[in-house]
Amino acid sequence: MRSTSALTAATATAATLALALTALPATAAPAAPSAPSAPTAPSAAPAPPEPAKPDLGRFYAQKIKWVACKPDVQNLPEDVTKDKDVGCGKVTVPLDYAHPGRATLDLALMRVRASGDKRGSLLVNFGGPGGAGVSGLAGSKKDFGYVGKGYDVVGFDPRGVGLSEPVSCGGRPDPGDGTGDGDDDPAVLLEQLREEAARCAKESGPVLQHMGTVNVSRDLDVMRQALGDKKLNYLGFSYGTRLGAVYTSQFPKKVGRMVLDGVDTLTENVEEQGLVGAEGRQTALDNFLLWCTKNAGCVFGEDSRAARRTMVKIVEDLDAYPLRAMDGQEFTGQDVVSVLGTALYSRQAWPALSQALGGLLADGDPRALLRMGGAMGERPQAPRGARTAVPEDNADAALMAVNCADDPDRPDAKRVEREVGRIQREFEEASPVFGKSMLTPVLLCFGRPAGTDYIRNDVRDVDTPKFLLVGTRGDPATPYRWTEETAKRLGSSAVVLDNKGDGHTGYFGSKCVQAKVDAFLLYKELPKNGSSCAAE
Repeated sequence: MRSTSALTAATATAATLALALTALPATAAPAAPSAPSAPTAPSAAPAPPEPAKPDLGRFYAQKIKWVACKPDVQNLPEDVTKDKDVGCGKVTVPLDYAHPGRATLDLALMRVRASGDKRGSLLVNFGGPGGAGVSGLAGSKKDFGYVGKGYDVVGFDPRGVGLSEPVSCGGRPDPGDGTGDGDDDPAVLLEQLREEAARCAKESGPVLQHMGTVNVSRDLDVMRQALGDKKLNYLGFSYGTRLGAVYTSQFPKKVGRMVLDGVDTLTENVEEQGLVGAEGRQTALDNFLLWCTKNAGCVFGEDSRAARRTMVKIVEDLDAYPLRAMDGQEFTGQDVVSVLGTALYSRQAWPALSQALGGLLADGDPRALLRMGGAMGERPQAPRGARTAVPEDNADAALMAVNCADDPDRPDAKRVEREVGRIQREFEEASPVFGKSMLTPVLLCFGRPAGTDYIRNDVRDVDTPKFLLVGTRGDPATPYRWTEETAKRLGSSAVVLDNKGDGHTGYFGSKCVQAKVDAFLLYKELPKNGSSCAAE
């Protein structure tokens, strides 16, 4: 799942229609050699030699060279690039861990140096999948001020994301969003999906075939070593909790102090995740509209039911008749949906969202909404010809690539044709506002290579030091039951903190959660399993 605006990420997961990207389990053991022949059977074939493990020595031997961040490449705020305690660097990893001697790729990192006695590094993942960690840390640097007394706080762009060889599909994906010609004809839709998969492969290059959490987890361990840490200290939000859970399974002896906030599922396929996301966002929208209509001056009036109908009509009308800017760019209903998906993650954003929607309804002016969604001038741009330029659709393309790679479900075309109508209806019923946007990445797994079953089958009963899981009761993206299910699956090492509040994740919205997380990371003070933080 994607993480929050404070985490600089937003929205969606996807599909039992998943023909997903290949990602080999990094901890998969080589085939066991045959048992030696008994003395009475001299004619038996000798045991085959055990395959040699790939040599990763040169990757684990590297050290990071920290330099001043470049505003023309990273597009970071001036206060960040001029901060002497902030530096940017890179780590080189194999494109394919099965063949590390072939191609490599560079991963972008940003570090905020510890302000006090340093205990090590704290790697942070802001979610997504598709959330960039360099810009994410730049935007939330102050939020880590207390824990930063004892750690170098490090954000990173995972493979295929941001400045780390970004993937792209050449623009915003639209098959299955309810606006294409294929909606009424499954055969036409399937052909559109095949074409979209081919376009993603062409635009993204080789990295697309090596996306997925299993590979990102291996990258995480290379980063740990390059930072000089014997154990991984890690804070993961939303999708970042899936990444942290996979790491506990792949590298149990390297787990240090780990916190997973806004806990993702390890078992539900992407269609089920998409439906949960649509329902959660619709509930958050209904709560926002109820709050708005109880306040004087609400642009939707005083009737929350009428407000819900108005919201649906806004999206439908703008999809049919988009607003056009002077430069020709369009603002559609799905752009409204995208902003809503981000703004509803935090109750603190509701007043600003209400004003922005008022501007749209009263004057047809979407600029305040665009600013809330980070859509105006906040995407990193590199000099012309530089490979590090971040495509406009990178977050969406990376989200689809990782979610498809992590899901082993892959029905054939006949099953897709038979079931696509049912799935479209289910998403529309789950949310008349968010259903289409949540369905798109579900459908777009079709036509891609098969995904791994490692996460669903093997990430369980981990043997690590105790680590902390934070679940928020009113979370619109990662429901609290996922926290309970994942904790049970991971075993006795997982300790749950129950946040009674609202919003996606707890660290940025609850002083209680932040205090308990910081105390664990800094002083190893772990809350009792099942303890809670009251709503604020």
